[in-house]
Amino acid sequence: MSFGYYPGCSAHATAKEYEKSMREVCNAFNIQLEEVEDWNCCGATPAHTTKEELGVALPYANIVNASKQGLENIIAPCAACYNRLKVADYEVHHSATMKERMNYIIGETAEKDLRIINVLEFFRDVYGLDKIKVEVKKPLKDLKVACYYGCLLVRPGKILQFDDEEDPTSMDELISALGGTPVQWSAKTECCGGSHAIPLKDVVLDLVKKILDSARIAGADCIAVACPLCQANLDMRQEQINKKYKTDFKFPILYITQLLGLALDIPVKNLGLTSQFISPAEVLKEHNLV
Repeated sequence: MSFGYYPGCSAHATAKEYEKSMREVCNAFNIQLEEVEDWNCCGATPAHTTKEELGVALPYANIVNASKQGLENIIAPCAACYNRLKVADYEVHHSATMKERMNYIIGETAEKDLRIINVLEFFRDVYGLDKIKVEVKKPLKDLKVACYYGCLLVRPGKILQFDDEEDPTSMDELISALGGTPVQWSAKTECCGGSHAIPLKDVVLDLVKKILDSARIAGADCIAVACPLCQANLDMRQEQINKKYKTDFKFPILYITQLLGLALDIPVKNLGLTSQFISPAEVLKEHNLV
């Protein structure tokens, strides 16, 4: 099986463990990832808040490149990249003016339609839960996981058309397929504050604290994510939150691909499980996963 792959900037910087675990899991499933040639930054939030055309042109240039490369689909593990690629594709398909502007700015438009897929959609719907269940070698038995989707994987629903905007279940289904226990909790689609962590730190600390409070009330052992920025905020802000609010949070924040890798019995060192601010070692040992 071969699929187009858009790593995005974070995969080579702040989310190397996401990239590493994604490739390890795909290798275990005999899935070939064909990287989009000459890819560029999707622009994330800064581009589309600066200028609408810039917010479309940056991600759409990658779609054009993928089309010229002959790819039929693009897997985008980063939630922000996935969101921007989907939005750009939608805008070009639904606005003759935007299509004309992209043709002028980029010099061309995509020759054919491509399917843009996020990591949850890929493993649940494309590869398939039944296949995954067969491949599980070390079930996540009794591991209680709070599945955190954040803002960008499911909204806006009109454009993304993936999962329920308020109560998504795709990651929960993946965790169940791996033998884990997805907890019922109220913060699965709450915002972590994203890049506001820099200009509005106190706002982000408050938002993240509410998410962590919800996970604790639900009895979670860890929180699973599929977004590099969510992972960063939930992981690295816990010490600051504990200091400000006199709490004692120490939730491991793990990428869904890292949990997949553990269930496939891929060595810990190959999954980037030693780079988190909050070490998952204690929780994983308690559940005989390391």
